Amino acid sequence: MANKLFSLVLNGVVIITRLLFDAIEQFSYLLFLKRLDDRENSVERQAKRKGTTYQPLVKREMRWGYWTQMEAEKALKHVKEVVFPGMIKLAEDKSSFWEYMQGAECKIRKAGLLIEACNLIDQMKIAEQNQDVQGDLYEYMLGHMQFAGRGGQFRTPRHIIRMMVQMVDPKPRERIGDLAGGTGGFLVNAHQYILEKHTSAGILEYDAEGQAHHLIGDQLSVAERSFMSSKKYLRGFDNDSGMTILRIGSMNLMLHGIESPQFYYMDSLSKSFDDEREYDVILMNPPFKGAVDKGGVHPTLPSDTTKSEFLFLHLILRALDMGGRAAVIVPDGVLFGSSRAHVEVRRRIIEENRLDGVVSMPSGVFKPYAGVSTAALFFTRGAQTKDIWFYDMAHDGFSLDDKRVAIDENDIPDVVNCWEKRANKKFLESREKRIVELRKELTPLKEKRLKLQADINRLSFELAVDSGSDGVNVPKAGVDKSSRSKEAFGTVDSAGRLAEAQGLLSTLQSLISSPQAELDRLTRQFWVTKEQVKANKYDLSASRYRQVDADAVYHEKPSVTLERLTRLESVMLDEINELKKLVKG
Repeated sequence: MANKLFSLVLNGVVIITRLLFDAIEQFSYLLFLKRLDDRENSVERQAKRKGTTYQPLVKREMRWGYWTQMEAEKALKHVKEVVFPGMIKLAEDKSSFWEYMQGAECKIRKAGLLIEACNLIDQMKIAEQNQDVQGDLYEYMLGHMQFAGRGGQFRTPRHIIRMMVQMVDPKPRERIGDLAGGTGGFLVNAHQYILEKHTSAGILEYDAEGQAHHLIGDQLSVAERSFMSSKKYLRGFDNDSGMTILRIGSMNLMLHGIESPQFYYMDSLSKSFDDEREYDVILMNPPFKGAVDKGGVHPTLPSDTTKSEFLFLHLILRALDMGGRAAVIVPDGVLFGSSRAHVEVRRRIIEENRLDGVVSMPSGVFKPYAGVSTAALFFTRGAQTKDIWFYDMAHDGFSLDDKRVAIDENDIPDVVNCWEKRANKKFLESREKRIVELRKELTPLKEKRLKLQADINRLSFELAVDSGSDGVNVPKAGVDKSSRSKEAFGTVDSAGRLAEAQGLLSTLQSLISSPQAELDRLTRQFWVTKEQVKANKYDLSASRYRQVDADAVYHEKPSVTLERLTRLESVMLDEINELKKLVKG
């Protein structure tokens, strides 16, 4: 379904590109208007479900279903003169949506072009898709127009955002921020998470991907609702000078019920950004490519580095209030780099705050835009680090190539489960008990596998020595016909025993496979003491600390190898002598 949807998107961009350079922005406006109509329809259905009076949030003349039914020329005129001017009035004055929509205009000149694009959007059935469609489609369009990934900016996959939000567990009255917001995906998901946690179970419905629908937050208190309507609730910043991402981020928040989005243009590393102790939760995937202008960096940030990945971590610690929590994606190099800047930022997080957890993610999570390995760090401002929780993720539910198709292997449910139960003694003990049981089950199977591998190695050698290159026994000098028949019979017998051993090995591998996969998953979660990390210059790479049961690899004894070499040499000499006789004859 997703591939078909994105194919339609690309067709829509191509249609508008026929006449426009800024096709992405124009198509995004149309997507917004369609999503706005979908949201209004959802509000109307919720009112019926709750038995309350439906209060329209959008005027009838603004509705997608109203103006798309007009004749083409009238529809274009209506969009230009009514719909676009009306978009500015949808949000409160001085909100980011109000600010960035001031210059919004419909640049589509041909009525037929508008209707063709609208028909394509209708075919997408966006209301049936996951809820952060705006950001997904925007990133898809950027990718196909060769802009995605510049400057180290990559859209964080929705399932990774959802995992991080679940783990940081934002609350209704917490101040939530993203200091490099992109299209607002972290803020949208944090808001949805809070609504889901405060919507009655009988109202919620879940789709095939586990995405919750009908998020009405009926269990929120009046005070909580009031705070979630304030300007301190969700705040995002991005330094997109073209304003397209900021407009889309603001539209994204609007579409998810944030009536006064606070999503502004700002280089949060600069001297202009003074936020300190302003946030209870920060969720981020900051740009981590290249360096920033040293002269423009805020004086509270380190002066001995210009790498953005370090500066953003120091910035987060400044912006978090005491006790505030952060979940931030960093490139793997931050975990183990040996430079002074690398060691210092890790030291500060561990010694001056509490590093709660490290989730190591496989390379490929950000493909096709980047193949870099990354990790998610979870830390709490001002608390004390003792033991650090690790999870060495191998699969995120998608192939780790450029295609990123859905697969069955997915560690994310286990990551979240282990995180939520990391302080549960019974859970940890039962997991450790199961690890012991699996190792006990696997030990004799692996020993038998080694023995079979030895048999296969021996039988393969014997068959190779006793058989000719064409599978027919090579006659040896001084051996009569009767002996040759026995030798041929032995060759056939060796081949049969080899095939039998190979079949047994295949069966054994299948018996090992399932418990081994379970053991691998169970050992992905582990704890490391602060002292261990400190002794390794605060290295946080999971591979340094994870204890993996290395399988014994079959190696033949040197004495046997030498014996076989001697035998091979003897066979070669026999063959040479036989050839000499044939030549003389």
